[in-house]
Amino acid sequence: MCASPIDILRSGPPPPRVAFLPDAVFFSRAIAVPAAASEAEVVSQVGLSLEALSPFPLAQLYHGYYRPEGAAHALAFAAYRRRFTAEQTEAWKGADLVIPAFAALLGCVVEPSTTVVLAAADGLTAIHWDRAGVPSLVLFSPLAEGCSDDERARIRGELIRAAGEARTVVDAPSPAVPRAGRRDGEVLFEAGSLRSSLAADVLAAIDVRDKADLASLARARRRDIILWRVTTGSLAACLFFLLCEVGLVAGGFWQAGRVALVAAQKPTVERIMDEQDLASRIDKLSTERLLPLEMISQLSPEVAEPKNPPSIQFLRAQTSGQYTLIVEAKTGNAGEIAGYKSAIEQNPACERVEIKDQHGKDNEISFTLVVTFKPGALTPASS
Repeated sequence: MCASPIDILRSGPPPPRVAFLPDAVFFSRAIAVPAAASEAEVVSQVGLSLEALSPFPLAQLYHGYYRPEGAAHALAFAAYRRRFTAEQTEAWKGADLVIPAFAALLGCVVEPSTTVVLAAADGLTAIHWDRAGVPSLVLFSPLAEGCSDDERARIRGELIRAAGEARTVVDAPSPAVPRAGRRDGEVLFEAGSLRSSLAADVLAAIDVRDKADLASLARARRRDIILWRVTTGSLAACLFFLLCEVGLVAGGFWQAGRVALVAAQKPTVERIMDEQDLASRIDKLSTERLLPLEMISQLSPEVAEPKNPPSIQFLRAQTSGQYTLIVEAKTGNAGEIAGYKSAIEQNPACERVEIKDQHGKDNEISFTLVVTFKPGALTPASS
């Protein structure tokens, strides 16, 4: 069954592929180096020391060393190349790291004077720290096949005593298991309660393979990390777009429901609006009154200045809308019409005054007076 994208994102990058070599074929030594020594100086010092300790030239050894930056000594280890078969070395091609089994625990954070006993199928390995940082000694003791518990306990005790006096002894009952680190290039190992962290800058040094091969593998490792990041980023983007698509589909259904609800309520809303409009018109008709008499009174001689000339007579009057009064009038003196219009325009209640259809017959001038009053300027006579 394939893992889901969420499981892939949660699990993080895959753990490194580590080939563990038997501790029995390796010898190790603590080599003093200056604390400020560069990497090239440390490599040179370790190479010279191993050649001095081994009966074989350095080219015939699989070797490595462990030294975090600033440490006062390095732990070097090596094995004769001919002790590994062609099938064993062929299997290393797919590995990210090839180290002796004890090297997985070199990154443990322990107190000074601590011995870690690592159990394996073929024997026990004791790793001793005189001080925190780099181990000072690594010893291996083989176990016979079918070894009893008492015999195992005896060999363990002898191994601890041979490693040096230790205030603390920690047992790792099973070989270390690699895990992906929290930072680029970092590798974590777990063995029982022990946790060992090996940073990227020490991994190449503890790997026992040829350094040219290691450089090629490092490039492949970086490529794999980039591909993993691109893959997880693509999966995250696909998941985000999928959630957006689901949101759009759900939003479409929700919007369709709203449109259907609006369509279903539209007749009711229109009926309510019509009833409200009718009620407003009825209320307007019942509360707003036409005031024709009050309009005419504003055109009387008492209101107009100068006084309404006696020669101007009103014949007929009617309203147009709520605020306009149309008066048909006549006069025997045409010159009085302009003065009368000007006098009415001075009335603050009037908004506009017009003279229309002015014509004369038998010494009489007929005209139409159209006066528009300001809204609210007139009040009923009874109030």
